[in-house]
Amino acid sequence: MSDYRITLKPVYSCPAKELPLQVKLPESWSLSWHQLETWKAIRDPNIDVIFNTAMTGDGKSLAAYLETLLTDFCAIGLYPTNELARDQETQIQDYIKNFQPKIEPRVVRLSGQELEIYAENENLKKAAAIETRTGHAEVLLTNPDILHYLHRGKYLTRDDRSDKLWNRIDKDFDLFIFDEFHVFQAPQVASVINTMLLIRNTNRRKKFLFLSATPNRRLIERLRLAGFRCQEINPIDANKYQFPDTETQCQQLKAEGWRPISREISLQFISLEPSNKASETWLKENSNLILAHFQQYPGSKGAIILNSIAAVKRLTPFFQELLQPHGLVVGENTGLSGKTEKEKSLQADLVLGTSTIDVGVDFKINFLIFESADAGSFIQRLGRLGRHDGYERNGEKITFENFTAYALVPNFLVERLFLVDFPSFEVDGIYDRSFFQNQIRENYRRINDFEGYYSRWGAVQSVLICWQLGHKTIAQQYKDSQKAFKTACQEVFKTSLGRVAGNIKEWATEWQELSGKQQGNPIVEDAASFRGSTPLQCGIYDLTESNEVDRFKTYDLPGVLSNLEVETMTEAAFIRTLKETAQRTGQPIPKGRFAHCLAFMKLRSYREERLNWKFTYSGDLQPIADAWKVQVLIGIGIWQPDNNWAGEIDKRLKKQGLVCYVLRRPVSEVRMRLRLPMHFQIYPISDQYSIHEATAPYAIAFGQSALLLDTLAYTFKSEGGEIWMA
Repeated sequence: MSDYRITLKPVYSCPAKELPLQVKLPESWSLSWHQLETWKAIRDPNIDVIFNTAMTGDGKSLAAYLETLLTDFCAIGLYPTNELARDQETQIQDYIKNFQPKIEPRVVRLSGQELEIYAENENLKKAAAIETRTGHAEVLLTNPDILHYLHRGKYLTRDDRSDKLWNRIDKDFDLFIFDEFHVFQAPQVASVINTMLLIRNTNRRKKFLFLSATPNRRLIERLRLAGFRCQEINPIDANKYQFPDTETQCQQLKAEGWRPISREISLQFISLEPSNKASETWLKENSNLILAHFQQYPGSKGAIILNSIAAVKRLTPFFQELLQPHGLVVGENTGLSGKTEKEKSLQADLVLGTSTIDVGVDFKINFLIFESADAGSFIQRLGRLGRHDGYERNGEKITFENFTAYALVPNFLVERLFLVDFPSFEVDGIYDRSFFQNQIRENYRRINDFEGYYSRWGAVQSVLICWQLGHKTIAQQYKDSQKAFKTACQEVFKTSLGRVAGNIKEWATEWQELSGKQQGNPIVEDAASFRGSTPLQCGIYDLTESNEVDRFKTYDLPGVLSNLEVETMTEAAFIRTLKETAQRTGQPIPKGRFAHCLAFMKLRSYREERLNWKFTYSGDLQPIADAWKVQVLIGIGIWQPDNNWAGEIDKRLKKQGLVCYVLRRPVSEVRMRLRLPMHFQIYPISDQYSIHEATAPYAIAFGQSALLLDTLAYTFKSEGGEIWMA
């Protein structure tokens, strides 16, 4: 194991100089500079939008909720994952306990599944359930998906006023907090911009706060174009962080009120061949290194963060077998882990997980091994380490002795960072966090920001909202708002809403001709959704899950084909098993997420090796690729010769109308050249002329990924059968 090791200096955050009289803190508490500046900006009537880009672990949550803890200021916190919302609920309840406000704010957490269960238990429609839950909260913790859909009228009946939900919610809440906003891509950013413009043009001015260690310059520019008054609070630019070299300097900073937000970290880069199982193989071959760390530093807690759910599922029993004889508990936390398993994992000595744990959940660990796919995920995952001096166990305070990380990275990154003529890092060098992160961003893979999405697809939602504001139940009330909203959207998205409306009608006509149906518009449905539709989602009854209530899950078909050993079951059998389990255990199991599943399966185990498969098309893909546009295709199937149930799914899939974009190039090349994100929905596909070729000559993207791919197609030119980047 080559030793590419560096040390990252600790980080200290600048204290606020003087606290205003209105800010009453619990005894022995203090504020950082950025926390006080955020509080001031929230109270400033001349500021609409605040961007707090403080580093991970620097207390952005307290900055966001401070005004709510001090006054009767109501806030909605919007979190990209339910785990993060749950984590924040615990943190806010702790703030309330410490601040002891005269009138205690009521905190309500609302996810899609919780909404479904509450509505069923109370025998309410979802709109009434939302009204009831949100009407009893001063702090509402939910996800941006729910905010998006209630502003698009999703939960309403035909007879309801189209502003029934959003008008009251927008009036009741003063501050909208978007946390970990950097994890979202252009479609979600465009959705949030549309919602903000709707709120602004139909209500009195509201405050919007974006919390993210990675500032989104383009978003700030677009909001300013729309007339939002923005302020960025950036401690790095304001020199409000210190990176001390010695213990004496650390003590001096502490004496002056500076707060440690990240401890000194020993970071070793592990150079690996960029192949599917390279990280998994390394972890097995070096498992004794992990055991040795726990033995050398008793009381340690660690995390292993990988890109693949299947890899975590295979490695978890391996590490349980290795570490349990030494009294160490191993947990897992992935998108396929049950709720009970996820909650237990937070207390484990070693947790293995995927992106579900690298987005904001506050782990107390001193040992980290992580994969990444690009600069953003590298910085995000490393940010899980060094945030806490220790933890409590059975009332005893355990203090960490040191903080160690191993980054499992492709060999080209190690070469760029250490082995070129003028390297970024020297072995055993000591670096501050700002310099380090800049070097990672410059040398590691940067994913595409899909800037073209806004003008090409962002305004589809704008048109739908304009039509909503023109609904007969509210048209007169919002006549001026509709005009102002339309003008702002055309300015922000740099397009004509009239032209976009024409496209919408054209897509509807094409769909009617293709399907013979009078209703529906699949392309618009994808453009109007928050995270895209899920036409390839399967219902999974997970026999590997110990908690039977948590056995009902969803997983996408490509993941099933690649990694799972399953047997098919009927939808009726799946729902019957779900209802019987809920009745027997007395625990409600939400079933709404299974309404549009392509197929239902029992999960028996995880494969040791990925199985090959590809999508197929029964006709000729050449004219479809040459159209260079998003289209709805019928007749897409799957090919996996050693699979005895693939034929059944193939027949079902071929009847579906799927929103697609097809490129005449192999998937690996498209991914590399266009710098596509890790979980981008693009796959190999062959047509009737290429079904027997070893490498599928075409790539196909589905749903929202198809819309994103469409925005990059202008960079391709076709010349003599060769495709090159313009």
